[in-house]
Amino acid sequence: MGVTKVRAEEEKVEKPKKEKVEKKPVEKKEVKLVVRIMNTDLDGEKPLRNALLGIKGISHAMSKAVCFAGGFDPNSKLGLLSEEDIAKIESIIKEPTKYGIPAWLLNRRREPETGADLHLVGADLEIAKKFDVQKMIDLKTYKGVRHMLGLPVRGQRTRSSFRKGRVVGVVKKSVRVAQEKAKTEKK
Repeated sequence: MGVTKVRAEEEKVEKPKKEKVEKKPVEKKEVKLVVRIMNTDLDGEKPLRNALLGIKGISHAMSKAVCFAGGFDPNSKLGLLSEEDIAKIESIIKEPTKYGIPAWLLNRRREPETGADLHLVGADLEIAKKFDVQKMIDLKTYKGVRHMLGLPVRGQRTRSSFRKGRVVGVVKKSVRVAQEKAKTEKK
């Protein structure tokens, strides 16, 4: 069969016409520009998954887990959520294990004082980190001494790095001459 015969046969067969479906007018909700979750102001224009990253202590994996634990679409805008949804997100962040989020995703597992698995966010996380560093300093562990001296803690080399803001011991000739003149004038 030639191409012209196939085209002629296709033209003979009438295609059913599609009926036009009338679209219902969609009600547009107002998008809140700023949403407050866990004492943090978040951008309501961003998708939920990305907006939760603005909370200190929430990582990419944790924000995705919060979305799925609450049954939210991670790509929906944060500003479109209702007050009940925002309250549910806060409760999931406060007690993630209660909603089925695994313990390996939490940022404070087997806390030294209580032994419980916690997930700290915001100011609580900063305070806990500060107390941990202070405990290392008080115990005079190696890491504590490095923190106390303001040196790198995790084994980095210090020959050429971490030299900003400190006096290294090299004085320019013009500065040295000025210092010597000042010493002789005082005598």
